[in-house]
Formats: sequence, structure tokens, C-alpha cells
Amino acid sequence: MPHLPRPLSLALAATLALGAPFLHAEEATAPAAETRGKPLLPLDELRTFAEVLDRIKAAYVEPVDDKTLLENAIKGMISNLDPHSAYLEPEEFRDLQESTSGEFGGLGIEVGMEDDQLKVVSPIDDTPAAKAGIEAGDLIVRIDGQPTKGMSMLEAVDKMRGKPGSKIELTLVREGSKPFDVELLRAVIKVRSVKGQLLESGYGYLRITQFQVNSGEEVGKTLARLKKENGGQKLKGLVLDLRNNPGGVLQSAVEVSDHFLTKGLIVYTKGRIANSELRFSADPADASEGVPLVTLINGGSASAAEIVAGALQDHKRAVLMGTESFGKGSVQTVLPLNNDRALKLTTALYFTPNGRSIQAQGIVPDIVVERAKLTQDAQPEHLREADLAGHLGNGNGGPDKPSGKDGKGAKARPQDDDYQLGQALNLLKGLNLTRGQ
Repeated sequence: MPHLPRPLSLALAATLALGAPFLHAEEATAPAAETRGKPLLPLDELRTFAEVLDRIKAAYVEPVDDKTLLENAIKGMISNLDPHSAYLEPEEFRDLQESTSGEFGGLGIEVGMEDDQLKVVSPIDDTPAAKAGIEAGDLIVRIDGQPTKGMSMLEAVDKMRGKPGSKIELTLVREGSKPFDVELLRAVIKVRSVKGQLLESGYGYLRITQFQVNSGEEVGKTLARLKKENGGQKLKGLVLDLRNNPGGVLQSAVEVSDHFLTKGLIVYTKGRIANSELRFSADPADASEGVPLVTLINGGSASAAEIVAGALQDHKRAVLMGTESFGKGSVQTVLPLNNDRALKLTTALYFTPNGRSIQAQGIVPDIVVERAKLTQDAQPEHLREADLAGHLGNGNGGPDKPSGKDGKGAKARPQDDDYQLGQALNLLKGLNLTRGQ
């Protein structure tokens, strides 16, 4: 089963992958036609490599063993390919294998490299990074006082790893502001990938924080629970929240999309190695019962999250709202090597049903709604007819509604402090009004 890895996760105690899931592909090789009639190895370049190795061993100021030199050479080869390919040493490979379990040790932050700078792709819900207020787009300029400029991503990750409970200080820059420090405690993090609740009677909210192995199944269960909480009645509308979702397992993204689609292509991939060209289509079952759907995305929505958003948009199944997504449209395959090591290699690009490649471009929402902070003006309390002594009752028998009884003091709702979510809910209500529901 192929997987679409997500951006580099510091939520893992020692993860070094741009995505937790991986595909065993020991037998994947380049097509024979590409090597037929050509030298298997570039002998001149290999002689040069051997000569450089020999000169370093003989003349470098300090002794360097063969193992270190050869592993550095491998890392150098990979570093010049693309940001998502990597050579995984045993500990890193083990962490990658464990990362789909949803239980990590670390900070709860997804990072990537942009213009040689360490950038936050997204914080993971309910983790130290999210609770500390770290946001997608923040630049990490120092780790415990050491500048990250010139650091490789692997070096930065290694410095941010540590024992749960230990402290770490990150220096961040946000949207050109002055640097500021954030102190975090590393933690063992259990990520709940799917959450859902009723925003109002008839209107549901479903959030996917990342795509784990069981996320498709959890979405199905959550849809059923929301219907039950709605008195067994079909929902009037649903908000699917993919904001700050860094991706994860490709198969889970397909399963989630399939809960909302009844036919047609969901996603397809193209690459050079065997089995890299895959197509996934929807089946007729519809766990969502065709409920009106608004999907929220932003710059932290990446990889598998973009697959879901792109499929729903191409099939006109959902209105996409928010801001442009991250733009990671490549598939990584993990190729196990000898000695418990592995090579994580970009092997394919994925395409939306209409043939769009979002690599380095992202998905543009149908309705752009920027993030905003909600503030409520203090409104003077006005008297109403029902406040006046001797007022007439309602002719249809309805209850009086004097001032001061407009739900003040009611329990806060997610949409009250989330402008984008509030706009999504308003759009769903408007759609129902025009449809006469």
C-alpha cells in the first residue's frame, strides 16, 4: 500500500521523515530500457570519487574513518535531490516506522526548509508547540541560542529532539516581526487525528489533524456519531477542517475522500519506478449522505490534506474556503537498505482528478477567507417592546423576548473565536436557505 508522507515532524522523538508512512519497495528499480546499451556505472567519476576519498584519508588535518566518509558521501548525494528525500540511519528509520501510530515524543511541530531557513509548516493540535502559540509560517532562527542558518534540516531536528520533560528554547520570527523566544517542554504526544462535534443543531464540524492509518475509519465513525447527536436526522451541513494538516498516509486520504464521493477518480500518481503509477477511485457508498460541505484549508494544509481538498474541489463536492495550501504534491517511497538503514526517495508526483499537479503551487480555495482575530464591540443594551410595562402579548402565542435574554453567558462555541470557521458555518446556512431546507 503506497503512502504519501507528510512534512518533517518534530512531534516524533526522532523522526527524520517528511511523512510517517512508508512503502516497502525493495524490488523497485529503474526501467531496463533506460540502462540498455549504456554503461552501468560511470567509471571516470567513480575513479575520481575513490581518489578524493583516498586524498581525504591521507591529508585531512584529523583522521577520518571510512564509514564516516562514505555515509557523508551518501548524505551529500541525497541532499542535492529535493527537500523530501533523505538517507535514514537505523534510529531514524525506526522512528519513521512508528510514526503512524499517533503517539510521538517531541514538540508537536511540523517543519520544512524554505530559502535555507527552517520554517514551521504547522503545529499539531493539543501539543506543546500549539499550546505555546507557535503558528504556521513562523521561522525558527535559533535553537537553544544556536542559529539555524546554514543548518541542515536533519541537524535541526536532531537538536530539537530530546527526553520528554526536558526544556528547549526556540527563537522565532513571525511575518517580519522582531525575534522572540518560546520555551517548550518536550513531551510524549498522543495525536488524535479525527475530532468532531455539532456547532449548532444540524450543523457538524469534523477536523482531521493528520492522516494516520486509521483516519478513514475514524471519519466514518465520527460522521455516524454526529448524525446520532443530531437526533438521528441527516445533517444540514458539515465543515471539514483540514487547516494545519501536514498530511500523512495516502491510503487514508483516499478513504476520507471516498466518504464524501460516490464515483470518479480521487487521485493518481505518476513516476518512473515500477508500481509508481497508481489510480484511486471512489465507490458508490456515501457515509456523508450528500451533506452540504465546506472544507477549510490554509498554508499548513499539505500533502495528503491537499489530495482530499483537490478531489472534493474537482468533483464540486465541497466549497473550499480559507487560504492557499502548502503545495507539496510529491510521493516519497521508503526503500529499506542493509544494516537497518533506509532511503526515503521522492518517486512520483500526485495529480487531482482533473489532472492538476499542485507541486510547489498549492490549491487555491474557491472563497478566500484570511485568518482574522474576532473582537466584539460593546453594545449598549436597548429596551424592547417586551420590557415595557403593560405590553401586549404575542398574537400567535409566542413567548416574550425582553432584553438581556439573547444567550449572553452561554457556553463558548468554536465558531465564536474562529473567523474562518464562522464564515464556513454562515455559508452552509446560506446554502440551506436558498435550497429551502
